[in-house]
Amino acid sequence: MLEGAQLNRIAGMIIAAGGGRRIGGPEALLHQGDKPLVNQMIDTMTEAGCEQIVVVLGAAADQVQKTADLGKAIVVINKAWGTGVGSSIRAGLAAMDDEGIEAVVVVPVDMPGLSATAVSRVAALPYPDVLVCATYDGLRGYPMLFGRRHWPGIATLASADVGARPYLLAHKDQIVDIACDSVADGSRIDTPELMELYGLTVPPQRVGV
Repeated sequence: MLEGAQLNRIAGMIIAAGGGRRIGGPEALLHQGDKPLVNQMIDTMTEAGCEQIVVVLGAAADQVQKTADLGKAIVVINKAWGTGVGSSIRAGLAAMDDEGIEAVVVVPVDMPGLSATAVSRVAALPYPDVLVCATYDGLRGYPMLFGRRHWPGIATLASADVGARPYLLAHKDQIVDIACDSVADGSRIDTPELMELYGLTVPPQRVGV
């Protein structure tokens, strides 16, 4: 049992750097009730078995660090967050300092319907050469699992607002799709209407970039 615990270890990366212009404030400041959504996501990743968690901040990073409990995570500040998610993925991968980690499961912070079950399902085969994407109604989304051998290529090709998509397209025959419809909601919060639907707020006194 102890020997098995040393194998197939996974890390989690939470992308929480965007400015959230469509929703009135940075995604990392989203709250569901009194709880910051970034804390909820850290709890989800921890429950799913992620041994190391990296949170990539950008917009309003100082305010996020004051209002959220990030003590369980490695915090990375992406000063180039305005260039898109690609720079955040590169920053997060560069912060993975545990050489025993075989793969990293990546999620954006603005997915309140994500469950630990979905993360666990996507991360079920955390080998260095895997590429896994969750699917919802047959469409690929998050979580995504990147095996360690793919990290250099992903970091090289990660681009603007499409993130890892160029690398995934170049390796589409290697991707394993895992349906998560029955265990999670794949919606991302990108409109005020969705914020209201999920009971999310960006506290006015904390909004800023």
